[in-house]
Amino acid sequence: MAATTSAARSLLLCLLVAFLHRLQFQIPPVAAATTSHNKTESRRDGRGKTLSFTLYQHETINKTGYIVVDGVAGAGVSQTTTPFGTIYVFRDDLTVRADRASPVAGVAEGSSITTSLDGLQSLSLAKITVHHRGHRGSVSVLGGTYNTKPSDYPVVGGTGDFAYALGYVRSSPVDLRGRTVTYKMELHLYWPPYAHYATVPHKA
Repeated sequence: MAATTSAARSLLLCLLVAFLHRLQFQIPPVAAATTSHNKTESRRDGRGKTLSFTLYQHETINKTGYIVVDGVAGAGVSQTTTPFGTIYVFRDDLTVRADRASPVAGVAEGSSITTSLDGLQSLSLAKITVHHRGHRGSVSVLGGTYNTKPSDYPVVGGTGDFAYALGYVRSSPVDLRGRTVTYKMELHLYWPPYAHYATVPHKA
C-alpha cells in the first residue's frame, strides 16, 4: 500500500512538473509580446514632449528693474549686490540674441528678495511670457538666484502653448557691466505623457 501511495505521489509530481513546464513555454510568448508592446508605447508616448530654446534678458536699473523695499544689513547696492532683505521687482524684455537691438521674443516679470548678507543670493519668482518659434504662452518659475553665477529655476507651470509644462530655466550672466545687465535664459521644458489628454483653457 505504501509503495502504491509513493508511486501515485511520484506520478502526481511528474504530472505537475510537466504541466508547469508546458505552461512556462506557452504563456511567456504572449507575456513577452505584451511587455514589448508596452515598452514600445512607453518609448513613443511615455517619454512625453520636450522643447528647449534660449532667450536673453536685459535689465536696466531704475527703468525695467526697481528696489521697492530697502534691505536692512550686509552688502551695499551695486550691479550684483543688494542689502539683505531687499525686495526688487522687474519687467525685462527677452530678445533672441544677446544684442539688445535683436527682436523681442517675450518678457520676464517678477520679484526677488535678497536672502544673504553678502548680497549675492536671493529668492526669485517670475513669469516668463514668450512669443517665439510659433509658441505663445508663459511659464512660471520659483527658485534661488546667485547673481554672478548660473542659476537653475524649476518650472512650476505654464499657460497657453506651455500649459502643463515642467522642466527648468537656467539663467546665466552675460554682461554685468553698466546700467543694463544681460542674462542668458535657457528654457528646458518637458510635457509628461498625460498632458496630451489634459484640457487646455481657451481664451474667451
